[in-house]
Amino acid sequence: MNYFKSLVLVIVCSLVVFQADAQRKKKDEFKLTNAVIIGMMDDQNERYSIEINLTELLTSRGIKALPSLNIIKLGEDSRVLASDSLQNSIKEKGFDTYMLVSVRGYDKRYKVSPSQPSFAEALEAGNLYKMYQMDVVSVSFEVKFYRNGTCVHTQIVKCGGVGDRESVVKKFRKKMKKLIDKKWS
Repeated sequence: MNYFKSLVLVIVCSLVVFQADAQRKKKDEFKLTNAVIIGMMDDQNERYSIEINLTELLTSRGIKALPSLNIIKLGEDSRVLASDSLQNSIKEKGFDTYMLVSVRGYDKRYKVSPSQPSFAEALEAGNLYKMYQMDVVSVSFEVKFYRNGTCVHTQIVKCGGVGDRESVVKKFRKKMKKLIDKKWS
């Protein structure tokens, strides 16, 4: 009888663990079918390189992508993307997801913030850091996905061993390629 109780307890514990793991995996699932890519960089060259590289990566994997530089004029504030009229126009083109990419710092220990601002607030926040600084060997990017004005997924992309702006872009592209293949498509 004691053996039977132990066996039942082991089975129940196993089921609880498997269910918790399944819920965690379901929470981590994020499928990307389309994206308007918004580079949150102050430097137009950095913004252009991030948006174009991500557009190429996504479209080569069958994900519909549109850089914000094709929507707003060069030098125009990205906050205009939060306007209802522009969002409706973008939605008519078949885009319902906005991908915001920003540099969050030069520390490898950067973590995702538990508070998620609205889309308009995120556009207003801007960016504090440049993509590359002298004597920096690590850059952390934050990638946030918004649908219907709310954040649906956040990912930190850490690029280490960088020596110049080109190596940052190269490492970022390599890391994003893996993320797109493994987690988002």
